[in-house]
Amino acid sequence: MKFIAFDTATEWCTAALWQDGTLAFREVHAGQRHSDLLVPMVMELLAEAGLALGDLDGLAYGMGPGSFTGLRIACGVAQGLALGADLPVLGVSTLEALAEESGAERVAACLDARMNEVYAGLYERRDEGWLTLAGPLVCPPAGAPLPGTDGYVGAGSGFSAYPALAERYAGRLVRVDAAVIPHARAVARLAAPRFARGEGLPAEAAEPLYIRDKVALKIAERALLQP
Repeated sequence: MKFIAFDTATEWCTAALWQDGTLAFREVHAGQRHSDLLVPMVMELLAEAGLALGDLDGLAYGMGPGSFTGLRIACGVAQGLALGADLPVLGVSTLEALAEESGAERVAACLDARMNEVYAGLYERRDEGWLTLAGPLVCPPAGAPLPGTDGYVGAGSGFSAYPALAERYAGRLVRVDAAVIPHARAVARLAAPRFARGEGLPAEAAEPLYIRDKVALKIAERALLQP
């Protein structure tokens, strides 16, 4: 099985090529340059492997939650490439990819959602994937879902953006890794068994996962958040 996976839900732009369990990948701290970087990264991975898009069995993408612009880019690239090469697509939760990338068995996944909020979820590893115990949801740090037991790893940028999260999870975390991201290699590892089960969808079915309608604060609202 051969497929490309990518994620643009955070400030990182990542892409990976899966070939029968072997992974090659690229990662760039993109800022706002995802639309310029993603397709060249994909084509570079294919060229190094001596493959064309038509040689692939599918495309997997980080469907969200995350940056609205980033999710639209990932979805648009997935649709465009898949339509051109007649490939199936798979959307993978960015919070599940965050849990996968952490290397832990139990994960409190929290990405910075801006506007004094986080995208959050609780996950427990099960076989080839993850059991969702809570979320995904968008909420203030003080409202992040709490696990019923300890032994969790806190993962994601929410923990660096909002130190209060560590207090929220006090006594339940064995460690915090705020630097971990929903990397394309994690998207690929989660997508592989799903592609094998025939879960790929037509290109036009690719959709982002939005869990927040409001994307910006008004000036008066921003003033309320100032110290």
